[in-house]
Amino acid sequence: MKQIDLHVHSNKSDGTYAPFELVDYALQKGLSAFALTDHDTTDGLDEALSYAEGKPIEVIPGIEFSTEYEGKDVHIVGLYISYNDPVFQAKLQSFVDSRINRNIKMCRNLQEAGIDITFDKLCEENPGAVITRAHYAAYLEKYGYVTSRADAFAKYIGDHCKYFVPREKVTPVQAIELILKAGGVPILAHPPLYHMGKDRLDRLVSTLKEAGLMGIEVLYATYNIQDERDMLRLAKKYELLYSGGSDFHGENKPGLDLGCGYGKLFIPEDFLIKIREAAANGN
Repeated sequence: MKQIDLHVHSNKSDGTYAPFELVDYALQKGLSAFALTDHDTTDGLDEALSYAEGKPIEVIPGIEFSTEYEGKDVHIVGLYISYNDPVFQAKLQSFVDSRINRNIKMCRNLQEAGIDITFDKLCEENPGAVITRAHYAAYLEKYGYVTSRADAFAKYIGDHCKYFVPREKVTPVQAIELILKAGGVPILAHPPLYHMGKDRLDRLVSTLKEAGLMGIEVLYATYNIQDERDMLRLAKKYELLYSGGSDFHGENKPGLDLGCGYGKLFIPEDFLIKIREAAANGN
């Protein structure tokens, strides 16, 4: 059975591989398909899709929205999106503008801590990327302000650090609606990472199903056996499509590899067949 990966990041958000490099690496790993799902951006899709033309691999146009639900970060992946749709791109631009304003404020906070950093410098070091905290961590480590990227989060950019500035987030329902309008298939990403508890997570899935959620990641790089059982139970209860991915970020997630995660992950091509059918049938 062929292997796929439906959750992958490039250097257009917080990964370290260029989109074309992901295509080559996926071929090297023997994948038949992968979804490029950068955070709140589709900037790498044209490059990945055009580079993959004529090659024995499918690149699925995707995105991953960072949303907020009752104070928790919740991520919604969209697969097979019509990413060039003008309305979709206009909404994405509003997300970008919000993120830029947040980054400018956070750089000012770090300057007050004696760090020589500006938003322009971050952009120069990461051309074309959507700046995330992973880029801050890399910058702080590179210039000797911290000893590691984990140290950067602990001292400066973690959720509870005084220099951190949260950005405005859409709700998961809004993300689902946007994906559906773009002809895509909305997927709830890695639910066990939200640490909600079974009842609260069940309520979330129920709410999102009513809003149009179509799938859930039943396989993921960090899941244990119980996580997989719980996600399968939710998928069956709410009649959701099965999805899965490594959440590959290249060097920004050391030890986590494309396709196989930390070594044991295997996402069968069967998952994609049903997702593709749902997209082709107009959701």
